[in-house]
Amino acid sequence: MLKDKLKIIQENIRISAEKSNRDFSEIRLIAVSKTNPIRKIVECFDVGIIDFGENKAVEFRDKSEIIKEKVIWHFVGHLQRNKIKYVIKNADYIHSVESFKLAEEINKRAKQIDKVQNILFEVNTSNEDSKFGLKNYDELYELTTMCEPLQNINPVGLMTMASFTQDEKELRKSFKTLRTMRDEICNRYSSIKELSMGMTNDYTIAIEEGATMVRIGTALFGTRDVTLSWSEK
Repeated sequence: MLKDKLKIIQENIRISAEKSNRDFSEIRLIAVSKTNPIRKIVECFDVGIIDFGENKAVEFRDKSEIIKEKVIWHFVGHLQRNKIKYVIKNADYIHSVESFKLAEEINKRAKQIDKVQNILFEVNTSNEDSKFGLKNYDELYELTTMCEPLQNINPVGLMTMASFTQDEKELRKSFKTLRTMRDEICNRYSSIKELSMGMTNDYTIAIEEGATMVRIGTALFGTRDVTLSWSEK
């Protein structure tokens, strides 16, 4: 069942990559395992998935301490400064950096454990009040400039969440905006190459518009049962 779901997703990724004259290997599939139990993560690992995303700091800490498989951990949710301590040890990537204060605290915590933390800057390309992130290129430019002296963070890309809509034109607009911002900022900050964008409902469009990381949850794990915590399932 899981193998079949993965095959469908991988085929969709391959087709979307070909449409944009890209190689399948350029796109990283992140299984967003939030609220799902350990056994499901291990099942995904056993069929070849190595990248996993969590969006709650304490859940991230607990799962990343329990799981012994050599997975790559992505923290993809909104991160408060007082919760960085739960994430910093095991996160390979933090996708949701939206302020200098957050970047500064990540840098401080990373320095304490002699680590250089990969981060992505979050951009609110849909201009929705309910979403976090930088509002425009000027804010991104300012933040990257302020972060330059921080030695224990490594900015590697940009992240966004498009509107939850069936309007393809609107989705493409969000993804194109992020790609354009990446291309512009890369001229002065060459390490910023990744584009984390696209989820279950829109990842094929995101890939056509340049996504290098897609965050897939429902298409792999099914509809989440929010009545129980991940440890009770």
